[in-house]
Amino acid sequence: MGEIIQDKCGLCVAHTLHDAYSFIKNLQHRGREACGIAAVGDRLDVMKWRGGVKSVDLEDLHNIFPAENYHTFMAHVRYATRGREDKILEDAHPHHVGGRIIAYDNHIILRNCDAVAVHNGQIDFTGVFPAEKVKEVCDTKLALEYYLQKGEHELMRAIPGSYVLAVADRKRSEVLVMRDRFGVKPGCLGEKDGKFCIASENIAFADNGARIVEDLEQGAIYYLSERGSFRKVNVLSPENRHCFFEWNYIGNANSTINEIEVRKIRTELGRMLANEFNLEDIDVITYLPRCPKIAARSFARQTGKDDKFLEVFYKLNSERAFLGATKADRNSSIRKNLYLHPRMEDILRDKTVLVIDDSIVRGNNSKYGCELLKKCNIKKIYYASYTPKIGIIGKDNILRGCMFGVDMPPEDDFIVRTENGIRNRTDEEIDSALEVKTHFMSLEGMFRAFERAGMRRENLCSFCIGGEHPFK
Repeated sequence: MGEIIQDKCGLCVAHTLHDAYSFIKNLQHRGREACGIAAVGDRLDVMKWRGGVKSVDLEDLHNIFPAENYHTFMAHVRYATRGREDKILEDAHPHHVGGRIIAYDNHIILRNCDAVAVHNGQIDFTGVFPAEKVKEVCDTKLALEYYLQKGEHELMRAIPGSYVLAVADRKRSEVLVMRDRFGVKPGCLGEKDGKFCIASENIAFADNGARIVEDLEQGAIYYLSERGSFRKVNVLSPENRHCFFEWNYIGNANSTINEIEVRKIRTELGRMLANEFNLEDIDVITYLPRCPKIAARSFARQTGKDDKFLEVFYKLNSERAFLGATKADRNSSIRKNLYLHPRMEDILRDKTVLVIDDSIVRGNNSKYGCELLKKCNIKKIYYASYTPKIGIIGKDNILRGCMFGVDMPPEDDFIVRTENGIRNRTDEEIDSALEVKTHFMSLEGMFRAFERAGMRRENLCSFCIGGEHPFK
């Protein structure tokens, strides 16, 4: 993959600036490095800024984008898989063709663009554009260029995935939203005040007075008019390859993705983990906040140990260390945000503690959480992940990871592989690397949990945990 193919984030399309701002705030968990809004009307204007959505006030955005000049707004939150600290604003969405750039230290304003795009997912343009261009230009910008050259229908036919892609073109009166045929990344259609809108997750609608209409159909193009109506054109037949990590980790606990509740999946994952890893000597069941809470409570219920569930850790805010652009950023986020509740030293002394986590990728969170626990003079720690081993070398000898929208490229420093990456670590070697007894949910166990919640295993992309390439 290219050196900076990096945008795996959250997006929305709405018909008022207020709605776009509100929707994207509810998608902040999908990215925190940078935000951006495109205003669509007689002209296409953009603002991008560093940090979270609330780093810029809505009142000030109204001054930059007067309501009478625009009819539709596209917004985006971003995280990067390969951080370019010196070019955060350049890499942030919306990406554009044409326009006049007004650059400041912490934000950029673009005036009178020819076309703009926002995107959730990751697209490999190898063989489509010259290798050097693929290496140097963001995949979203390449998608926009391809659309301008070939049109939206050819883009969908020629580029398999992974994308939910929204495009505004000043030559056209409608905003286009495309979801690839495999549906790796989520997207949904909603209605607010009689006008149709788009968001990566329906939590953006539920919390802001909009109603969910449907998940975006795979292989379809939605055309949103300036009046708020839409039309849909089905280009390709769906071939389901949904990203399981959307339910295990990325999605908001109250979202429904591809008609399956995130909360239901995590409940079933907790139950299945309990069936695989039920130990008699556990005194305390806890979790590494915040995502695994549902599964941890489900685990405690399934094992008949509700009374052993305890909130051991807390975070100062909902920032996800996983979304940091660099290793240093991720480590800083962990150590500045994760703490033990007061009095844990007394409560946990001489206890055996089970910590449940959503996944173990690089091991940063796991190591630090256990480091905090060990200060309490506990008897023993068990660490359990309800996601199977991520980043293994598959039976086909191909390095696993994600090239479709999650910050886990195959060449990453996964804890389940040796430091030189040439082989998978044994269970004992993983325990040694993490300095704790570790259990990973089995692949079969995870699939069974999804099936109990209503999702067929063959409809999931499981490449990062040893499965086949979703597009082959």
